[in-house]
Amino acid sequence: METEELPLVTRLWFAWLCFVRVLFDARFAAAVWGVRQLPGPQAPPAVAPSPPAPPPAPKVDTNGSALQLVALFQREGRLVDFLQQDIASFPDADVGVAARVVHEGCRRALRSHATVDPVRTEAEGARITLSAGFAADEVKLVGDVRGEPPYTGVVRHRGWRVTRLDLPKAVGGHDPHVIAPAEVEL
Repeated sequence: METEELPLVTRLWFAWLCFVRVLFDARFAAAVWGVRQLPGPQAPPAVAPSPPAPPPAPKVDTNGSALQLVALFQREGRLVDFLQQDIASFPDADVGVAARVVHEGCRRALRSHATVDPVRTEAEGARITLSAGFAADEVKLVGDVRGEPPYTGVVRHRGWRVTRLDLPKAVGGHDPHVIAPAEVEL
């Protein structure tokens, strides 16, 4: 089956949505984890069997939290405005200026409401050995993966883990799906 290639902006938007949903929706994350092993024309080879399903998590309004986080990124960095804009016709310099503004605002929002620490403490470029039983949800093996652990490789990305998330309390009656209200100047 032939699939159509998606434009870069669409892929960035889709990647962002998947990232937020995987981060805040444990069931969706488990479903994506399982799909990664399905055979397909461009699917990477499966590295190891998927881990057993985690025990059911307590009920949390994950969609509301994810929407609240997107709303914070919109309010502080105009992220949704940036992602919804077709930037293909703009000069690279203009896109770079806009990206700096979005980056600064979103970074400020993230640091205000979350603590994000590296998953691995080693520096990028360091050689490490992963023994059997390593946490597969914390380490993604890339490259020529063969055989069984222990694996020896180079840290290409340290990964990120949210260690604190402190979102503002939602006001009663607020529709969390409205991440940025329309503005009408009088």
